[in-house]
Amino acid sequence: MKPSNDLSCSAFDHRRLIASGPLAEVVRATRQALDAGAAGPILIFDDRTSQPVEVDFRGSLDEVMARLPEPAPAIPRGPGRARLGVVAREVTLLPRHWDWLGQQPGGISGALRRLVENATRQQEPQARARMAQEATDRFMRVMAGDLAGYEEASRALYRGDQQRFAELTAKWPTDVREHLLKLAGGAWESGAAT
Repeated sequence: MKPSNDLSCSAFDHRRLIASGPLAEVVRATRQALDAGAAGPILIFDDRTSQPVEVDFRGSLDEVMARLPEPAPAIPRGPGRARLGVVAREVTLLPRHWDWLGQQPGGISGALRRLVENATRQQEPQARARMAQEATDRFMRVMAGDLAGYEEASRALYRGDQQRFAELTAKWPTDVREHLLKLAGGAWESGAAT
């Protein structure tokens, strides 16, 4: 995964947490751990998705930091109302859909925005919970896939059985367990077992 400087992430030296927070801070702490003789493997994860974050640690700390990308601009640029973050794109609909949209208050664009906002609000809790489950599973597979109780813990995660998940992970390395529980928090909040 190509890192972004405003990314929140966590770095591990084998199963010991090195640092967690903004990418630049985590990279500095990880470089210090490497210079101090960290045994490795060193793994950095995106805190939201648990995707691996690749950082080139060759050279001095200044060289490593210089290779990190700049934060992404907050507002996309291009056609549309850029200051509001509006982006123009093509939409293809049947004539009856265009007719219905044209009769809605606020016009076609307003009607489409309202439809998208309503659908997003209705699906947001389930989508967040599903993303939290997937991120937890992804991290668990990499960091705990060879630990006792891994498969049953994975099943408990997807069943939404928070108590069983905690029991099965209780004897795992502390930093791994705590990070897993933090990641799984989003799945437990919405109770989204799949």
